[in-house]
This record gives sequence, C-alpha cells and structure tokens, in this order.
Amino acid sequence: MHEESELVTGEAVVLDLRVAKLASRALAMALDVLLQFALLLAAIMVLSFVMPGADESLVLTVLLVFVVLIMVGYPVVFETLSRGRSLGKMAVGLRVVRVDGGPIRFRHALVRGLAGFVVDFWALGLFGAVAVIVSLCSSNGRRVGDFLAGTLVVRDRAPSTAGYAAVAMPPGLEGWAAQLDLTRLPDDLALASRQFLARFRELRPEASHALGWGLAQQMGNALGTPVPPEVPPWAFLAAVLAERRNRDHARAFQAYAAQNRPGYPPGAPYPRPTASPWPPAGPHPAGVQPTAQPEPPTPPSGTPVPVENPFTPPS
Repeated sequence: MHEESELVTGEAVVLDLRVAKLASRALAMALDVLLQFALLLAAIMVLSFVMPGADESLVLTVLLVFVVLIMVGYPVVFETLSRGRSLGKMAVGLRVVRVDGGPIRFRHALVRGLAGFVVDFWALGLFGAVAVIVSLCSSNGRRVGDFLAGTLVVRDRAPSTAGYAAVAMPPGLEGWAAQLDLTRLPDDLALASRQFLARFRELRPEASHALGWGLAQQMGNALGTPVPPEVPPWAFLAAVLAERRNRDHARAFQAYAAQNRPGYPPGAPYPRPTASPWPPAGPHPAGVQPTAQPEPPTPPSGTPVPVENPFTPPS
C-alpha cells in the first residue's frame, strides 16, 4: 500500500515520492525479523558448542550482546551499505531516504536502528505496537525512528513519473555529451537534476538560479568536467541526462537484439533517438544557441534581490 507524497526540500523543490505505508513495511519487517531470529538461533547453537560448561551468567551476558548486535547491527549495517535497504526492503522494493529525498548515511541508520530496538519494536515497543500506532497516525507512515532520524520509507522499484517532462537533448550539445564518461554519475544526483528540470519554471527566479547552478556544479565535479562556457545550467543538466538515457536505450536495444535476433551484428550501433526540443514548452528557433550563464548572485542579508530567471530559454 502506498500513496503519492509531496516533500519540499530546503531549496524549495517539490519531490514526488511513493511513500510506503503500513502493509508493505510490515511485510519487509517480517522478512527481516525472520532472518534476525535465524541469526539468533545460529548464535545460540554456536554458544552451546563453544561454551558448554560456562557459567550461566556469562552465557546470558554473551547472548545479550549477540541479541543487541543482531537486532540493532543488522539493520544499521545493511541500510548503511545499501543506502537505505535491508534484505526485507530489497525483497519488497522499499528504501529508506531522508525527508528531503536524499540517501541516508550511517547516522540516520544508527538512529533508526537504536530507536527501533528501544522504542518502536522490542524493549519498550510492545513487539511493534508503538511502531504501528505511530505509523498509522503519520501521513507518511513514519515510525518513531523515522521522526528522530529525519527519514521515511518509499517505494524503490516503481518511482512515480507523473508530472515529469521528458528530458531532451538541447540543440548543439549532442557531440559534447557523447564524449562524457557517465559511469561516475550518482543516481541520487541524476534524480535531483531531473526533478529540478521538471519544476524549475515554478520556482522563484533567485531560487531557480541558485539551485540550478549548484546542481550543475555538483554534476560537473562528479563527471570531472566543468560546465561549458556560455551554456546555462538547465541545458548542461538536460544534456547529461538525455545522453545517459540514450545510452541506456542503446544498451537495452543491443541486449534485446542479441537475444532475439541471431543475425543482428554484435556491437552494431543503436540508432540514437531524435531529441525533441527542450524545454517542452516551446522549441528553440533554428540557429539559436544557449546564452551565457552568469555566476549566481548573492542577495544582501535580510532582503531578497529580484533576479531575472536565467533558465528561461529564448522563445
């Protein structure tokens, strides 16, 4: 069970996320608990062989340490290494993200793990009753650990595409984009850039300017290439994302052809899709190139400075 949720980032960008509700989260939790109990059973069997004649208090102490390590360490380690997914969440298709839509880090996973053990489920949670009650009272299905860590659980397998315009290659940037090494582009940065391109017209000009420039700088650093001269950030982001999509389509086409058409030459080039004009609201006139992009202005303290939206292309 899930629903669309709108979250607003600190840069005033609205993110559409498919928030996981109680049913899917409960299934993921049940799978994780089964695995945790299997690990506990294995730990007990190991202790019975390793410490057959040990003092009872020592055995209980060691067992308690194993319980804490498994019940707290298991979700913390998996959610940290897999960027928000335990094995149960992987099976169901869920992921833990920050409330601004970004990936979680170790501190988020640790807070969620400790709160889950102490408050939500085991020590004081009445075997999950607290987590269920708090989740039902939350519009986004968040439990106590999510509120303390600033996180929520979303659907990971089928992201919402409603409201997102197709990103097309800006005219004149095809050859430049074809030379890029896109293997180092993080998925979360690509998602944030796509969301920005879908909504930047709705932002205040100064917020659109600053956020677009910041995303372009992050993407340039990740790819090891600066923003080309006289190319506005929206065009830079659109060119990178369009090239990434075209390459994904090419790989998918070649894989399909290799499996279903024995006569298709291996490694034959995929016919690149024809890019529609960007932005979708109106085409560029023939021969018009992207205009120069100035550095983002710094508003004086206390009063916003009105800035003309530099991302509006010529019509």
